[in-house]
Amino acid sequence: MKGLKFLAIIALVALVVIQFVPAKRNQSDIVPASDFIASYNPPKEVESILRTSCYDCHSNNTNYPWYNKIQPVAMFLEDHIEHGKEEFNFNEFGEYSDRRKMSKLKSFISQVEQDEMPLDSYTLIHRSAKVSNAEKELVLTWVNQLQDSLRNQ
Repeated sequence: MKGLKFLAIIALVALVVIQFVPAKRNQSDIVPASDFIASYNPPKEVESILRTSCYDCHSNNTNYPWYNKIQPVAMFLEDHIEHGKEEFNFNEFGEYSDRRKMSKLKSFISQVEQDEMPLDSYTLIHRSAKVSNAEKELVLTWVNQLQDSLRNQ
């Protein structure tokens, strides 16, 4: 019993100590000219879906929830956001090479079709980010048209 109490105290102290580890913030007031929405001007419905369901993890400006100030949650979110931006960054899309743009759009289409994006772990907490079948079709139709137009340039 003494050992369990000691471990509980150590865990509590560790939890308090890691609260002092600063979390990086993925926030910017600047919308670059290379931004996906600024560059390709999707219909308002598509723009709204992308901003609500994609931009938090796949752009340079995350809208953080209140619990981002609590460690180790902040570390988990930061890692998740960094990984998301490495895969596809909407703010930097215009800077990608033509070949990379096509590859990223192909991957985007595939992941949305297979319901891999947005992540279940994200939509569990952010219910508004959940994409209906009609919204999914709307976005996929537009992204496929964009891909065709980029291919024909």
